[in-house]
This record gives sequence, structure tokens and C-alpha cells, in this order.
Amino acid sequence: MRKAWLAAAAAVLLAFTGAAGLPEAHAAPLLQDGESLSIRTRPITQFQRGSDATRFGKLTFLGGLDLSLPAKKYGGISALITLEGGTSHLAVTDDARWIAFELQQDANGRPLGIVSARTALALDPKGTALQNSNAWDTEGMTLGINGKRTELFVSVERVNRIYRFAWPLTSGKAKALSQVETPEGFRKLRGNKGPEALAGSALSSPLKGGLVAIGERHPDAAKNALPGFIIGGPLAGSFEIERSGEFDATEAEFLPGGDLLLLERRFNMQDWIGMRLRRFKGSEIRPGAKLKGEIVLEAGPSHEIDNMEALGIHKDSAGRVILTLMSDNNRSLLQRTLLLRFRLDD
Repeated sequence: MRKAWLAAAAAVLLAFTGAAGLPEAHAAPLLQDGESLSIRTRPITQFQRGSDATRFGKLTFLGGLDLSLPAKKYGGISALITLEGGTSHLAVTDDARWIAFELQQDANGRPLGIVSARTALALDPKGTALQNSNAWDTEGMTLGINGKRTELFVSVERVNRIYRFAWPLTSGKAKALSQVETPEGFRKLRGNKGPEALAGSALSSPLKGGLVAIGERHPDAAKNALPGFIIGGPLAGSFEIERSGEFDATEAEFLPGGDLLLLERRFNMQDWIGMRLRRFKGSEIRPGAKLKGEIVLEAGPSHEIDNMEALGIHKDSAGRVILTLMSDNNRSLLQRTLLLRFRLDD
């Protein structure tokens, strides 16, 4: 049985692609039969409090929203996919709940409001809600290609799994197709410091569609590194990312040119809260690599941030690269669910 499972799983790993090719538009609305949500929003006009500055390194702040969710159970957003020129979005929470929504925006991509929000529970291959199983801690999400089909992939902490779903996710009753076979090091990640970030490389990249997963923190506390894994493709293996500034990995996506963008967060009593974006050359991601990357943005308590966990990337009608970030409020009255928009000006 083990050999049969490995053979089937290997077929799944033949080809992945994700934000490096950028998700294509889909014809049907996501979660058409999902529960309707009413999400109220408040505009965020300044990224740095008390300043009208919009330029932060290579990023231009476009605007943001502070979301008021209708109930505590809808909080905890941990990953995001942005589609159709930045209008359509799919998020997953850290307890295996899908949330699909349409974002109203102006011509420059500034967020104006959220409409047509729908939600449903993610289901395992048997139709059981992941929320009611030991595989409830869903953290990373990306799109990829399996053969000629686009599929959706979701990583789960604590049990260290990746599930694949049919795409587009038009029904909230859709079951996971299967688990993806993962390397031993991936399965040895510890507790809630497991596979937080998940990104699919382009078939045209050196990784040839390999799926990249990054752990929130290394299982060996003595190592000042974040563990990375290339799953599938000709360069399957593991690599490391230098950990610095007490930041942990939360999400990653490939940029259109093939570089990897990593979202990180920090929370401690000394520094309070922090967010960082680092960029890594796609050509340097390979087995055995030890990566440092370039800091694109670092923000702290003086900025409009919270526990930033989700990252979506799309191109607008003018071909500009737009980043959408969302925060996980941990279902706490002391935290917020934020949506922030930036333009990457290379």
C-alpha cells in the first residue's frame, strides 16, 4: 500500500505553477453555495501613523481596509489568493474555513469595500470538515498545475500535510482530492511551527513547477534558520533561509519575474509587533541553498499592521504588480483583521 501511495503521490508532484505565472481568471464565482457574510469595512488612508507618506522603499502604499467580521468564528485569516485583476479573492482561516469575497477598488487598486462574501468549511477527501479533525490548522495556500489542470493546494500545521483541491472552488461542498506526498524533513516540523508558507513556481522557472513550502521556524532551536522544501520538479530537496530580527515565516508567493516574496511577522514584549517582506532570487532557490534575501519592507508598531499572515499577488490592467496583505486577528478583541494594498515598483 505504501508503494502504491507513493507512486500516486509522485504523479501529483510532476508539475506545479503559482503566482510566478499568476492565477488566471475564472468564469464561475467561488463558493457559490457558501454561507453569505456581511463584512463592514473602515478605510485605512495612512500606512505610517501620522504621515501621508506613500512610498516605502520599492513599495507604494495604495490604501487599506479594517474589516469588521460578523462573528468571532470568521476570524483567523491565514492565507490568500488574489484573482481577476485584484477583484476576486479566496482566503483560508487557521481553522480550515474558506472565505471568498469581491473587493471593490479604484483604478489604481485602492481598496474601497468588500461585497459578495461567502464562507464554507474545507473538507477532507472523505467529506469530513477539516475543522473537526486533527488537520484543522490550515496556514498556507497556493494555486498549481497538475498535468493540464489548475489545482488548489493548502498546507496544514501540527500534522504537517498538504491537501489538493479541484479549481476553481465553486462549491463549498468540494472535497479535497488527496494529500500530497511530502519529504521526511517536512513531516518532522514541530507543533504550530510547521508549514506556514506555500508557493507554486512557474513551469518556466528553474524549479519547473516545484512547490515551495517554508516552515514558520526550524525544528532545531539551535539553528538560526527557516526550513524550506522544494516538493516535486527536478530540484526537489531542502534549503534554508537565514532567520533574523526574531521574525517568523507566515506566507510566500512567487512574483511574475520568478523571484520569491516571503512575508514574515514578529511579536514579542520588547519589539511588540512587526512585519517584514523579503525577496529571494528565484535562480538561487535550490537544494542545499542558504538564502538571506533582500528586505523589501519592514514595519512596526508605528505602522497600520497587525499579525500579518496572508499574501496575494496580481497584475493590474496596466501590468503593474500589486500586493494584497491580510492579518490574522487570532479571534481576539484586541487585534484587527486588516487588508493592505501595495504596488511593487521595480
